[in-house]
Amino acid sequence: MKSAQSNPDKITPDETGVEEAAHLPVRWSRFLRDVFICSLGAYGGPEAHMGVFMDQMVVKRKYLSEADLIELIALCSILPGPTSTQTIVAIGHKKGGPWLALLTMLVWALPVLVAMTLLSFLYQILAMREISGEVLRYIGPMAVGFILLAAWRIGRKVANDIQTGMLLLFGAVTIYFFRDPWVFPLVLVVGGLVSILLSGETGLWNRVDLRPPWHYLTAFAVVTIGGIVLATTTSFKLAILFESFYRYGYLVFGGGQVLVPLMYTELVEIREFMTGEEFLTGYGLVQGLPGPMFSFAAYAGGMASRDGTVIYQITGAVIGGIGIFLPGLLLIYFVYPVWENLKKIKAIKISLRGINAVAGGLITVAAVILMQKSGLQLDNLLVITLSVILLATGKMPAPLIVLAAIAAGFIL
Repeated sequence: MKSAQSNPDKITPDETGVEEAAHLPVRWSRFLRDVFICSLGAYGGPEAHMGVFMDQMVVKRKYLSEADLIELIALCSILPGPTSTQTIVAIGHKKGGPWLALLTMLVWALPVLVAMTLLSFLYQILAMREISGEVLRYIGPMAVGFILLAAWRIGRKVANDIQTGMLLLFGAVTIYFFRDPWVFPLVLVVGGLVSILLSGETGLWNRVDLRPPWHYLTAFAVVTIGGIVLATTTSFKLAILFESFYRYGYLVFGGGQVLVPLMYTELVEIREFMTGEEFLTGYGLVQGLPGPMFSFAAYAGGMASRDGTVIYQITGAVIGGIGIFLPGLLLIYFVYPVWENLKKIKAIKISLRGINAVAGGLITVAAVILMQKSGLQLDNLLVITLSVILLATGKMPAPLIVLAAIAAGFIL
């Protein structure tokens, strides 16, 4: 009789339960196919991406439990770098170790990086055809639908008593009024500390064997210092670009929306690598493409390098993409193995209740904020409602929902 472990795809939640299924090995090709499906439906920034992860990785495939996903969201929100990319890379690390994590990163980000590299060559064509951003006007409301469903699923999981309910509310209210990047990790830490202080437990700090992989942190520090030295001692544009994008990658918490003001100031206003109109055109285009918004760096790197040959411009785009994702990848490689052991400490386990509750608040308030930004017009509210219904019922795959939103923008 063939064992369940030798054929994990045959395992169902009815046979093993969600927790048991989440700990089974996976077939790499199947997992990477699911990562690609996630990338096709990943519109709207990290909060909306979490809704896609919840639907594909938790609800449909049971690669991990809701609690596991919430923990990873909280962990990656504390770290600098692209939150959604680090989250899905951590899922790959959980299911198959460092090599599957690297392949996960490539499958997740490479398609949109290639697309944004090509679009760095097409700006003049797009401008001549006068493609209006209005055709993408329903992408925002659709993304709100993803976030609302994720907030509901996560909220009911993490806010199960007065304490966690109040922490969820604390996270939501704080981020609504204070949106500086440093506030995001701070409120998560506060949630964890409150949970520990109110637990009344003793013997919280039991010893565990951590054995952190220091070589990843060393590589992160070496590249950081080397990039700064190189950029300050040479006028070579590609070296300057790498240092700039690498710095964006380790200074920003959250998604591409947080990254935009920093990039705009340096690339447009200070270095004048492109005009404001060119910058905003690329940012508008990446809104209409699936995948991580940090991929905008490929467009920006290509545009900044367009004064050379085609190979030179492609190199600039590649440097932009590698530079912005590399620090987050090195940090998650260092932190995730430590995180798995840190969770064995009693105090860490207790703190997760508060951290997860606050993370639920962050996702909840994201839906409110983006709903306000997208506008409360009747057609937008209709798109939001339809998106939630279609996602919740599973009547239409996420990529088709996105295509429908784009088609509605063209038609209407």
